[in-house]
Amino acid sequence: MKPRNKFQKQVAELAIQLPTITDKQNQWAYTHLFEHIAKRNTKGEHTCLECGHQWTDTRHKGKTTICPHCGTKLTIHTERQRVFKDIAYYCVLTTFKGYQVIRYFYMEVYRKQGQPIRRFCSEVVERWMSPNGKSAVLARLRPMSCWYDTWQFGSDLEIRPDKPLYDILPHGIYPRYGVMKDIRRNGFKGAFHDLTPFELFYSILTDNKAETLLKSGQFSLLCHFIRDRYAKIDKYWASIRICLRNGYQVEDGNLWCDMVDTLATLNKDIRSPKYICPTDLRAAHDHYQAKRRARQERENIIKKRKEAMEAEQAYKQLKAKFFGIEFTDGIIRIHVLESVQEHLEEGTAMHHCVYDAHYYSKPQSLIFSATKDGERIETIEVSLETMKVVQSRGVCNKNTEYHEQILALMQKNMRMIAQRATA
Repeated sequence: MKPRNKFQKQVAELAIQLPTITDKQNQWAYTHLFEHIAKRNTKGEHTCLECGHQWTDTRHKGKTTICPHCGTKLTIHTERQRVFKDIAYYCVLTTFKGYQVIRYFYMEVYRKQGQPIRRFCSEVVERWMSPNGKSAVLARLRPMSCWYDTWQFGSDLEIRPDKPLYDILPHGIYPRYGVMKDIRRNGFKGAFHDLTPFELFYSILTDNKAETLLKSGQFSLLCHFIRDRYAKIDKYWASIRICLRNGYQVEDGNLWCDMVDTLATLNKDIRSPKYICPTDLRAAHDHYQAKRRARQERENIIKKRKEAMEAEQAYKQLKAKFFGIEFTDGIIRIHVLESVQEHLEEGTAMHHCVYDAHYYSKPQSLIFSATKDGERIETIEVSLETMKVVQSRGVCNKNTEYHEQILALMQKNMRMIAQRATA
């Protein structure tokens, strides 16, 4: 892709002058980012896959060893696998002609017992940043999915569209690095706090609130607002300032923001340290969540009661002729539900949908409640078309030990219900 503006053209010209990676940097990446392996067979014969040296040690049973030839600390593998192919990305941070440059290198290592190590390293992405946070991406072509390492290493490092796949979280960052004074001025002290170098640098160069969070040590909040694109820092800034003023350290940014949202829903003062600076964040979060759920349940009950009152007249017109039906076998008492409110109470007590599914508004359904010693045991639906029991459900729609007894009692008294229907 050709450079489209003055900034991209300048970056493309400077990229040609950038020095190549050194053998020392490559060796650091290989030493620190890859597992170094010794193969051990059942006879205690060890093979160092670094230098190829072989030795026998039948007494050593540990998971690591030192190669007596090259001195490398090795992880012992006893499985039958013979080929080990690993990849890693490492990052080199440098400054060049007033720009911050973040360079990403793809390294692949191929090891097979009895063969020398084959290593491959290629620079795949460069991210250039100006002191004001303006950035450009140079990268090789990467077709197919961003979930697979399908770089076309024969392609050139060219200006590319700024996409998330070029913002790589490296396995390691070369320890000797160069950083613009603007980045250090804005709070960077060497740690990246689980962010990519570009995420951190761009945030503190372009957002003074992110800079404040970094300087004040609110790393969890910083990471949360950078990673979650739906979380807007301005929405929480007044509460964050109270935390900073009181020296409160937020341990979990996501949990804290969720708690503040819950407090706002409960009409609590989200600028009061009493609420937003809890000693135990998780316990406080769970406490206010429980309060919100309880309030929602109360509001839901009030809403349902209002709906029930509005539906009462229509229900009476439909089912008034059945009111008063009641029968018993001496143990179980069955009676018809005579109001929408009774449907609501039945559904709430039995944890099923007799109210939510609006059974009271169905003209061909009649609902009964079966009780024993005053306790509800099952709810029965009768079809007024067929005069048969459609269903009989206990708590959470489960059958009870009295299920067959209830069905028999209903069948015995079905004629009474039919007589009311034709009255």
